[in-house]
Amino acid sequence: MAIWVAILLGIIQGIFMFFPVSSTSHLALMQHFLISQGIVIPDPDSPEMILFDLVVHVGTLISIAYVFKDSLTAYIRNTILGFWEWKTGEKTPKGDLYRRLTFYGLLSVFVTGAIGFPLKAMFEGVFANPLIMSGTLTITGIILWWTDILPPRKVGLRQIGIWIAIIIGVGQALALMPGLSRSGMTIAFALFAGMQRRWAAEYSFFIAFPTILGATLLQAIEVFGYGGTITLGWGAIFTGFVVSAVVGIFALKVVIHLLYRANFRVFSYYLWLLAIVVAVASLQGIL
Repeated sequence: MAIWVAILLGIIQGIFMFFPVSSTSHLALMQHFLISQGIVIPDPDSPEMILFDLVVHVGTLISIAYVFKDSLTAYIRNTILGFWEWKTGEKTPKGDLYRRLTFYGLLSVFVTGAIGFPLKAMFEGVFANPLIMSGTLTITGIILWWTDILPPRKVGLRQIGIWIAIIIGVGQALALMPGLSRSGMTIAFALFAGMQRRWAAEYSFFIAFPTILGATLLQAIEVFGYGGTITLGWGAIFTGFVVSAVVGIFALKVVIHLLYRANFRVFSYYLWLLAIVVAVASLQGIL
């Protein structure tokens, strides 16, 4: 893979990881387009290209850690304190809260894996079919529009329960299909479950860490565990990782601004327009 291609894909991932319009679909569509223009890269549904996509997803975890550094630091500190209290038999409201949040976050990730892993092959098949992606992009647009017209949400951190964690895990599992945005689906399902917008965003982005890291590890095992090789070049992979991390910082700040003001519908218009373009291009054999 040429370095300029890695930079381009890193920029796309950095922007669309947080813009709730599905970064995986944008990566796959750009890869289809590059191939149609004679650029030599692996097929979007090939194991090593999916691994590249996951590596640039890991890059955007750096963006989350930077933007939410205060909240993340507080979460880590209070979680350690909470489990230390649990070990020593002490009980404080804060310690109990962060122990429960850790449990609920892991439950969401478990639900994602329980649903997503058996359907992994089917979801990956969508990478090869832009026409199906146009349908999933349309669905994402409808869901984002819906989140803007919801009445004020009232569920705070202390009111999060098992069923809310499960609902968010289901939303994240569905987002494994290209065209369904991970950030969009998890935030939307959290809002549907009644969570306040700030906590819906932070919960969504925090559970991205174990989810994306776990998916990347499984994909790496699939690529290397069966004697596979990487033809992309490690320099290109590292470049994509760094670019996605830097670009993601700015994109995430924009998304937070729009989310808190219930302005996600601006992304719905974009998604519906893109879905039409993708469908037409697919039917005409351009993608």
